[in-house]
Amino acid sequence: MNLEEYKGVYIFAQQVDNQISSISFELLGKAKDLAKDLNTEVTAMLLGSGVKALADELAAYGADKVIVVDDPALKDYMTEPYAHAICSIINEYKPEIVLFGATAIGRDLAPRCSARVQTGLTADCTVLEIGDFPLNPIPGKEQKHNQLLMTRPAFGGNTIATIACPDNRPQMATVRPGVMQKIDKIAGAKADVIEFNPGFEKNNCYVEIQDVVKIVNDTVDISQAKILVAGGRGVGSKENFAMLEELAKVLGGEVASSRAAVDSGWTNKEQQVGQTGKTVRPHVYFAIGISGAIQHVSGMEESDIIIAINKDETAPIFDVADYGIVGDLTKIVPLLTEKIKKQKEAK
Repeated sequence: MNLEEYKGVYIFAQQVDNQISSISFELLGKAKDLAKDLNTEVTAMLLGSGVKALADELAAYGADKVIVVDDPALKDYMTEPYAHAICSIINEYKPEIVLFGATAIGRDLAPRCSARVQTGLTADCTVLEIGDFPLNPIPGKEQKHNQLLMTRPAFGGNTIATIACPDNRPQMATVRPGVMQKIDKIAGAKADVIEFNPGFEKNNCYVEIQDVVKIVNDTVDISQAKILVAGGRGVGSKENFAMLEELAKVLGGEVASSRAAVDSGWTNKEQQVGQTGKTVRPHVYFAIGISGAIQHVSGMEESDIIIAINKDETAPIFDVADYGIVGDLTKIVPLLTEKIKKQKEAK
């Protein structure tokens, strides 16, 4: 494999029902950073049926080029035709880096593609950067430059691993939604569109979709919330989470939690923040009864304002908090809720 032939940062632009998923814009934001370090371009791979009109939207969020594969075979997501299209693009254009969102689709598609093009895949990444590998020089071993360093939680979130793929291309990763930031939208951006179609022929790997049933999920996506009221083990019980729900209600926010609260059965997995949960960036993040272990902090430390409430004045959460209150949350939270209610009523 001639590594020098591989150039460019590519992202899989996931779309569902001809609407681009937000993870695609997040990937473009990170791809712009990586491409700048490598002095190369960002290309989005857009697959579907009747999707060409979406290309300008990708350009508005940072895509220099958009490779469009538009075919009826791609109307609904199926592993085989999508994998065939992505691998055909990789073999034709030879990208140096390929990024997927760590969504249900991305987690299904990326491993199939990496196996077919015979390269590695790092899953559920939380940090991507360009650097040297090995990270520290090892006597007698070549240190390679301009490598994609892919960082992800390992061993159930108890440690962090940085992984590279120095000997194969493309370097491939899936990225957790909510971790990367999209750029400000570029008004009037027009895509440089490349139409590509490898042709599709059904084989024994194809599945037949009998029906598509859309389920309305009443669970709120906390990664999109502007205000989050999060509780941890210190909240004490599922019943006590009612106080947090009341505070979130008067603030117009949502309730989140640490892994400890989920493991205790007080909240559900969709509300979990941290390495094994979701990464969030709200304007205001209340950390109530949360000790501040690194596994949790890594999922919320980019919040604009962090307010911690904890009876332990030595809790690590105070090290990252902008404002801290030491005391009994069962007294502080209802009092805070009442004060906010009165202030809103006065207005």
